Amino acid sequence: MRNYRLGLYEKSMPGGLTLAEKLREAGLAGFDYLELSIDETDEKLARLDWPGAEILALREAQEETGVPIGSICLSGHRRFPLGHPDPEVRRASLAIMEKAIRLAVRLGARIIQVAGYDVYYEASTAATAENFARNLLLSVEMAARWGVTLAFETMETEFMNTVGKAMAWIGKTNSPYLQVYPDLGNITNAALAAGRDPLEDLREGRGHIVALHLKETKPGVFREVPYGAGHVRFDEAAAAALEMGVRLFVGEFWHTGEPDWRKTLASNERFLRQALDGTAGWR
Repeated sequence: MRNYRLGLYEKSMPGGLTLAEKLREAGLAGFDYLELSIDETDEKLARLDWPGAEILALREAQEETGVPIGSICLSGHRRFPLGHPDPEVRRASLAIMEKAIRLAVRLGARIIQVAGYDVYYEASTAATAENFARNLLLSVEMAARWGVTLAFETMETEFMNTVGKAMAWIGKTNSPYLQVYPDLGNITNAALAAGRDPLEDLREGRGHIVALHLKETKPGVFREVPYGAGHVRFDEAAAAALEMGVRLFVGEFWHTGEPDWRKTLASNERFLRQALDGTAGWR
């Protein structure tokens, strides 16, 4: 048995598939679990208000396929950020957080990846950072009450594009329910742009990394780069993460309309397993 689990980002498959179908396809491609997306679209945000029957059907689909929903990628705060200048938007951001935490509990997911920025479409200021800090504390309190872990995604913006910056915020809250869930591609771009080794930044999260997004990037390009076509050092990063005790990884890539998407799932699963198995070994 492998000593790690490899999840699959939901958006790697066509949006027209049902979640039950996505669970099945993830398992057929060799992945261990699915990461659910709650992004800024109305369609995805509506998932936060799923009725009980919808939740029950999805729990049954997890049992039938043997593929659980292990984590939630909560990027809906891009549209409703915790640090927004408008108090109504901030209230909406906290409502989204609370609903996402409750959804995680209902589905059996343990980790919510939260976006590491105060605002996205607006200019970041001292005031937006202060708003973010205040609402972050409220969010962590919510998560603690339900036993769900919030974990920062390292972003493509300066506010929190490195593990080191995420750790500074984690130190301010000092809660076991706030950790870091780095995006390997994003921290590679940030580190190399600053003349640093990405693995040095990754190691700054020792003891606080709950999972790792395995995403390929190029300088200045943060998404939709095929594995092997960028500059991310997957083998070395896998070795470093595993040595630090990280055991959850998610292949983050997007379906871009290609008709042979099942082949893409399978080939990407093999690519990532090769990186992880080359260092993880077997137990």
